[in-house]
Amino acid sequence: MKRHYHLYEKICSFENLLLAARRAQRGKKLKSSVSEFNLDFEKEIFALQAELQSQTYRVGRYKQFHIYDPKKRLISALPYKERVVQHALCNVIEPIFDQALIFDSYACRKGRGSHKAVERFTEFSRKNCYVLKCDVKSYFASIDHETLYGMIKKKIKDLKTLWLIKQLIDSTVSPGIPIGNLSSQIFANLYLNELDHYLKETVKCKYYIRYMDDLIFFSNDKCKLRGIKETIKNRLKELMLELHANKCQIYQSCRGVSFLGYKIYPSHRLVIKQNVKRLRHRMKKYFKLLSRKLITRQKIASSIQSWLGYAIHADSFHLKRRILSEYNLGGISP
Repeated sequence: MKRHYHLYEKICSFENLLLAARRAQRGKKLKSSVSEFNLDFEKEIFALQAELQSQTYRVGRYKQFHIYDPKKRLISALPYKERVVQHALCNVIEPIFDQALIFDSYACRKGRGSHKAVERFTEFSRKNCYVLKCDVKSYFASIDHETLYGMIKKKIKDLKTLWLIKQLIDSTVSPGIPIGNLSSQIFANLYLNELDHYLKETVKCKYYIRYMDDLIFFSNDKCKLRGIKETIKNRLKELMLELHANKCQIYQSCRGVSFLGYKIYPSHRLVIKQNVKRLRHRMKKYFKLLSRKLITRQKIASSIQSWLGYAIHADSFHLKRRILSEYNLGGISP
């Protein structure tokens, strides 16, 4: 296993902090916190660099709010300066940990992502009669700080970089790591990585996909999948995790299986009905706001276009035409 030293100078370099600030403000330039930072941009970067170099940097307070995607999730968002530090750290450590992940881990990775995961799911479902879907209960909220830190120390030996990582991991008093942090995506991928390698290399799960806390297995032998489920239960206990009791089932591939917003069959895939319902609910709300002149028609068109970008990955030509006709939005192609 390769160990990594002398990373902190790269994290604190002016060039890296500049890149981090640019990445942190993508799509957020009009926010007041970003505008204030940009008023004296170079001075702010140098001040942040000095804090990091002297190790006087402390993580700011989180702002918490809920989102529904579709289930309710608690998001913890840091102030803008802290997001710059997150990007600066992740610019350096992400490639290190990404190299350690298995090929078929798809969440929050460059060159992977949800659509690649869906394509791989389709490929595996064509070769196997059964699918075991496992979901880790309250994954982000259950990640143990010391266990995670121990995993990180196996790869990173730079004491100053470890100091900064520890600051971020322990920035919440409660167990777990915040869903809203950029670093949390890397840490959450890493936390189950040893399990991934065990399943691939020792248990010999040839057809296995992980998308963050979703573990998907394919086989023509239902008994083998039942055995894999018991193995996972036992291994997760060592990580102080457990499977979600109601979200671990074996399905027949030919009947279609829901995954990442699609109902996937060996021969085709469809948009799941809940996503169509959510679109219609959102459009109903938007058109009410439009009637009161609180949003523009362009906002509605952009939302539809975004939904079409998701639906295009399914066999949904007629559905897309029906949606466009339903909302009478000309100029958008299905």
